[in-house]
Amino acid sequence: MNKVLVSGASGFIGIRLIRALEMRKVSIRVLSRVNQASLETVICDLESGSIPGTALIGVDTVFHLAGLAHDTRNASMLKSLYQKINVDASVKLAELAILSGVKHFIFVSSVKAGGSAITGKSMTEMDQGEPEGVYGKTKREAELKLLELGQKSGMNVTIIRPPLVYGPGVKGNLQSMMNGIQKGWFPPLPELSNRRSMVHVDDLVKAIFLVVKDNRSSKEIFIVTDGVAYSSRDIYEIMCKLSGKAIPKWHVPRFLFNLLGFISLSLRYKMQKLFEDDYYSSEKIKSIGFLPDRSLKEMNETSF
Repeated sequence: MNKVLVSGASGFIGIRLIRALEMRKVSIRVLSRVNQASLETVICDLESGSIPGTALIGVDTVFHLAGLAHDTRNASMLKSLYQKINVDASVKLAELAILSGVKHFIFVSSVKAGGSAITGKSMTEMDQGEPEGVYGKTKREAELKLLELGQKSGMNVTIIRPPLVYGPGVKGNLQSMMNGIQKGWFPPLPELSNRRSMVHVDDLVKAIFLVVKDNRSSKEIFIVTDGVAYSSRDIYEIMCKLSGKAIPKWHVPRFLFNLLGFISLSLRYKMQKLFEDDYYSSEKIKSIGFLPDRSLKEMNETSF
């Protein structure tokens, strides 16, 4: 890599990727709605689809991380916005990359693009089902269109599918759980032996670098995990330890969580997601040399 373009540079994954690129003395350009201090910035709003034609001049590698994930508003009401950002902008960026002679285009997608996880199964890249919800559907549509562009043009296109990503500064559900444990309102979960996959942000960055330098990654999809099967109770106990809290010797029975689900459809959905399997195999990317360095117990540690 001599000159790279990064979209989504200010996000959780993007910040770690930029730091790793800087350590490797790689020349970096970013796409952003606002100027990024100390970084060469191309001002661009992906929602409008107006990506400057000059954005990729001199670039040999694109890391496309930007996208609309889980907007707190009604996703079905925002379908057009998901389409514009997750699909249309991704295709536009890839088309410009082809015109500019970019060698490698890495798209950070999501395991949700592969469809719903199956209880009791370690999902692989071959287990392609119908994606659930507008987020997963638009990620899958973008994947297919990018792979087609790569096939037609000869540009190396690689898809990375992470599950839930953790690490220093993480937000979202994991941070909410930790905050709840610290404040004493998050209930002790029962052990149901479900299995969930996650990955440390630095291991995800490690995997991204690996696919750039390995020609076997071209036109391929790779799931990246830390290789650990966590039950929801495992996650709860690890969050207790990271918060410096004693692990309760009791738990709230599952049937009480089920009762909560009768209060509203939203709560029922959250209860189902909390205890279901969401387990994935990263054997494919391991076959080209990937080995994770971290597990959730080391969530607050960093590799660089």
